Amino acid sequence: MCVPPQSSRPEAKLARGDEWVESFDYDAFTADIKQLGDELEKQQGPADVAHLKKMVMWSNMCALVGFATMGYSVNFLTIFALSTFTFTRWTMVAHHTCHGGYDRVHPNKKRWNRFKFALGGTWSRMCDWFDWMMPEAWNVEHNNRHHYCLSEIEDPDLVENNAVDIRNSTIPLVFKYLLVAFNVFTWKWFYYAPNTYKELKLAKWRKEGRKIPDGVVPSDAVTIRALLSSGTPFYSFWEFVSIVVGPYFLIHFFLFPLPYMALGEYLGTGHDMYWTAVKNLFYAEALTNAHAFVAIVTNHAGDDMYRFRDGCRPYSGSFFLRQVLASVDFWTGSDINDFMHGYLNYQIEHHMWPSLSMLSYKKSQPLVKAICKKHGVPYVQENVFIRVKKTVDIMCGTSSMKWFPEEYEKKFLEKDVLAEAAARAGKKSRNTQLLSDKCMQAAE
Repeated sequence: MCVPPQSSRPEAKLARGDEWVESFDYDAFTADIKQLGDELEKQQGPADVAHLKKMVMWSNMCALVGFATMGYSVNFLTIFALSTFTFTRWTMVAHHTCHGGYDRVHPNKKRWNRFKFALGGTWSRMCDWFDWMMPEAWNVEHNNRHHYCLSEIEDPDLVENNAVDIRNSTIPLVFKYLLVAFNVFTWKWFYYAPNTYKELKLAKWRKEGRKIPDGVVPSDAVTIRALLSSGTPFYSFWEFVSIVVGPYFLIHFFLFPLPYMALGEYLGTGHDMYWTAVKNLFYAEALTNAHAFVAIVTNHAGDDMYRFRDGCRPYSGSFFLRQVLASVDFWTGSDINDFMHGYLNYQIEHHMWPSLSMLSYKKSQPLVKAICKKHGVPYVQENVFIRVKKTVDIMCGTSSMKWFPEEYEKKFLEKDVLAEAAARAGKKSRNTQLLSDKCMQAAE
């Protein structure tokens, strides 16, 4: 586990690059961001739904190309199409729908709703978002734990903490790079599926008041390696296989290609077309893991990203500031650029207002950047491959993330408390649901 450094004296000199915080106007920044968020929410409407439909169509076209050609030969076009469909179905369609980005504006409330989409069983997963991760588990791990504990030790997606074994290892650096490369092509099933399911089970335990066993650190990641070696008290390996990854492995890789078996028999080629399709699906799986690693894992890692010691109130001044300081935007602009980034290139804006649409993030990005410039807040926007290098450095231990100055962290948290008290007195407190009981019930 990566823990905060020893408490420093309040009068300690600020580290290089932190000088901006001395003159930072917390109140003015918070007011500007909250005003912009309110305006963006009011502006959402039919245009956001139309944009979603266009992105869904592009994603489905990738699926059509991939599934229509995967039985004929192992080739890059098919692999790329299948990979891109899987990537965009998660990062764009499921991601923003499960956050509630279209709850208020989409006319089809029975499907395009955070408490409906992909939830309730294998059939819903297949129709809406079929991947290694169980949607109910991902909703808890990502939508709640990650978003509202960003860059704290309780953040389940904190790369510096999750890669602590590699970072602390004494093996030569070249072997660390090889371990990272293995993770690039396998991380969704090797790490993310078991760890998201752990977060779902952990949330249930906490809700039921169950005691965490001695020696178990809840913030430590659960991976396939951990399941096969020491195990986890939260669930058995068989439960994980039968409920989480087994249905996807069996259906996606072996049942979906079955039409090519029938087609091959009809054309007199035997089972060759079927096994060609299976090969394409497995190659696409490796590629979509790498694509997702590049666009997702890099969002909050680097030696220019801040970490924090204590939690903060959602949608407080500290909350909004942390989303900027612990997130990075990639290149933004055209729909095709954003599509290939899975609309994760607007990570700062998405973390500020998780329940807005993809189109709203595109609109808000230059406005948020301008507000940050106005108030002297570091706003990081770089090419995604530069961020890959910085993420790998964090994973290998050749660089480390920054700790936000402790004195100012406490100062801003105190301001949050006062602002919350004033809001409650004025009956303007925002009702924030951090953990969806509906999502957990759907998993039972």
